Amino acid sequence: MRPGRGSCRANPNRARRAPVPNGHRCGKRHRARSGPDPNAARRMRRRGDRPTAPRSPRFASTDYDRTGMGTIVRDGEHHDAFVPRPMLRGGHAMTIYSWGNPRDFPRLPPPTRRFFDVAPGTRVAAACHWQTEPQRHATLLALHGLNGSSDAHYMRGLAAKAFEQGMNVVRLNQRNCGDTEHLSSGLFHSGLTADAAHVVDELMRVDGLAVIGVAGYSLGGNLALKIAGEYGRHAPPALLGVAAVSPIIEIEPCVVALERRENVLYNWNFVRDLKRRIRRRERFHPGQFDRRRLRAVRTVREFDETYTAPYFGFRSASDYYHRASAMRLVHRIAVPALIITADDDPFVPSQLFRDRRVAGNPHIQVHICEHGGHCGFVGPKNGNEDDGYWAERKIVDFFAGLADVPETQRHSANA
Repeated sequence: MRPGRGSCRANPNRARRAPVPNGHRCGKRHRARSGPDPNAARRMRRRGDRPTAPRSPRFASTDYDRTGMGTIVRDGEHHDAFVPRPMLRGGHAMTIYSWGNPRDFPRLPPPTRRFFDVAPGTRVAAACHWQTEPQRHATLLALHGLNGSSDAHYMRGLAAKAFEQGMNVVRLNQRNCGDTEHLSSGLFHSGLTADAAHVVDELMRVDGLAVIGVAGYSLGGNLALKIAGEYGRHAPPALLGVAAVSPIIEIEPCVVALERRENVLYNWNFVRDLKRRIRRRERFHPGQFDRRRLRAVRTVREFDETYTAPYFGFRSASDYYHRASAMRLVHRIAVPALIITADDDPFVPSQLFRDRRVAGNPHIQVHICEHGGHCGFVGPKNGNEDDGYWAERKIVDFFAGLADVPETQRHSANA
């Protein structure tokens, strides 16, 4: 049966509907009690002070099946359906609005700047928000999309919600992003997971953080899923799970979609920023790239054919797209994974997520929403408690629920 307007379809392989938690019924979010969980401290003492991220009742939107296959969201009829904000039902309207709408985050404290030496001659910078005792809290590592940065609105929105729920947050800049061209001698590409994996390792080894989740948007979503696939059944015990919003899980068809006439604005915006990055690098690494070739670049594919593919040793842009896509590895994911995407995403085809490699993996929960655009998912506001950015709330709730599950059950399938 086709779902009603504004609904999301969960992966049909999931179990039947779980009991509806307080504050939610009939697929619509109703106002629940706000404020801290009064039982959180008692639960932590009972678990021996294991790092956790207590859920506020207003974010409690799913139940979790703590069974032998790991922690799987049971959302068969999707009682927390995404309902778009009025006038934002079209994919283009949602995408452009969410990209350009200014947002403020008064509750998010100023970040601490942190540098990670991820490779010889290469450093990446992160904006970190630490709880008073970081080791006693779960940590969320956030990854941005193409040409984004740690200051992207969705990065700060996700950080604000996660920090309010008791998590540490690390907003990572990919190489050359966020005005960090001077920190790296090389480029970045859509499948370069080594940097984020290094950050996860350092947070565990140096900072002593025992519970870490990785969430990404668009290109960052591809990275989050690819990291989990590369780990396979040997993921570090600290890895809580991964989440991806509008991930470019198969890059080639996404680039093809960008080249359609109706997507000329997105293509122009991406290409403009990619060219700017090459020009900015010239100030710190003169002569590294032939800037004269930029004039002929009109599409993302042409940029990758001219610069990205040859720099990293790929045979062509298509070879790069194939090898950098998480789709090659999603069948190997063995930690809880959440994917949120939309039928009306202008350049990430939703049929990609119906592929058997995705839909057939019991560790992956897929939400294909009728509306949402690309990295949008802006719904109605609910006073000061909910700004309507549904995907951000969904991610925080996902990780908060997983943090309440004992490690032996989270990774039982990885043994």
